Amino acid sequence: MSTILSQPVDLSDSGEQPRPQESRKRLLLVSYHFPPVGGAGVQRPVKFVKYLKQFGWDVSVLMAANPSVPVFDNSLLVDIPEGTHLEKTRTWEPDYKLKKNMAQKQEGAQKVSLSGSLKSSCKKVVKAGAGMLLQPDAQILWYPNALKAGKRLLKRVPHDAILATAPPYSNLILASKLKKIFHLPLISDFRDEWDLSSKYLENHQRDRISDLIQTRLQKKVMRHSDAIVATTKASTQRLLDRAEQFGASPVGQCIYNGYDPDDFDTPHESTSTYSPESGRKFRIVYTGTLWNLTTIEPLVRAIEAVHQSQPAILKNLELQVIGRKTPEQREILDRLNQTDCTLICEDYCAHHEALKKMAAADALCLLLSDVEGADRVAPAKLFEYLAIQREILSITPAGETAGILQDFWPEGNFRASETDKLAHWLVNRLSGQTVSPMPHPEKRDQFQREHQAGQLAELLNQLVHHRI
Repeated sequence: MSTILSQPVDLSDSGEQPRPQESRKRLLLVSYHFPPVGGAGVQRPVKFVKYLKQFGWDVSVLMAANPSVPVFDNSLLVDIPEGTHLEKTRTWEPDYKLKKNMAQKQEGAQKVSLSGSLKSSCKKVVKAGAGMLLQPDAQILWYPNALKAGKRLLKRVPHDAILATAPPYSNLILASKLKKIFHLPLISDFRDEWDLSSKYLENHQRDRISDLIQTRLQKKVMRHSDAIVATTKASTQRLLDRAEQFGASPVGQCIYNGYDPDDFDTPHESTSTYSPESGRKFRIVYTGTLWNLTTIEPLVRAIEAVHQSQPAILKNLELQVIGRKTPEQREILDRLNQTDCTLICEDYCAHHEALKKMAAADALCLLLSDVEGADRVAPAKLFEYLAIQREILSITPAGETAGILQDFWPEGNFRASETDKLAHWLVNRLSGQTVSPMPHPEKRDQFQREHQAGQLAELLNQLVHHRI
């Protein structure tokens, strides 16, 4: 039977008294994405690496040497402790720019002619075939070289455990194979549930055969995992239930995403208290990807409602949207051009720059679409939003994220269907209504990255001790 661990972790002396060298242990982290790769998904593994050292664990990282990714962020390299072993090996994937150019050419071909349409159809067939072969994801093309490199490393340097973080889920397939060969304890860290990713990720193969393949691969991973870690309590339980269906019985641990106080050491630009007479606009900032699981439609709908009732007041509103946007989300944002709201859209920026933009906001926007499974999701940015201590405007379904926010910013906590309430909140803020400060800010401490690394270290120690 699967169980969830919830042991407290004592952090009081973690920084001052590292474990003696002879008692230190070593972890192999399997993470296709690792700095200088950027993006929200990189924060979790790199912060684990940064802080595990304080709990007696040194880390080797098995990573892609030429990852096919849209963004890089060299500012994240500062978080990698000196002496961390980075085992880099090449993937056979095409360069991301090449993939993007091919996708753009396909879109253009659809609009040119009948022959262009035929070519587009052929490309779709080829793409579908490739998707069928590349299971569970395109990063499986990294697997052959990564497996060789991982085997060489584990033969050369003794390790005590393996941790793989996903997505991409190819990380878990690779780690399962290494666990089978070297008989080391394996922790599978699910930043997103496998089934949810299969359901909602863009360009993900959706057909019966692919579903069967994905299920078989997931079963294999669950059976090889000694422990399953997820980013919410509900998600942890869901994954344990899934493991039990597969006849597996790993232990489970919820380790939330979080924030690193070191990221906030540099003073950020702070906004003066907004008022309609202040000579500036009320600034709402959203950071992150806009796609079908984080649609901005409810906020746009509320702004349109204000436009119908009090159009002039929208001259005081500035909405900054920072991050990648799908074409559908861009179309939704374009509707704001019919209002007096000032819309500022930017693509990805470095993590430290994103933090500055958050600090300069009057309110930070958090979005989760009202779809099946979203109640079990807690976006990584939530915890950095809490660290910034700006009011949070959240539009999420009832669930774990809404529950966390209820302790901090209950007034700005809405459901997607509550257009009138959202519009009322906007009017109040644009009119200069005073906002109460965050109650009990000390409650944020449980979400510090150091604390979470301590949770992971405790789990690792238990698995290693049990193995011995």
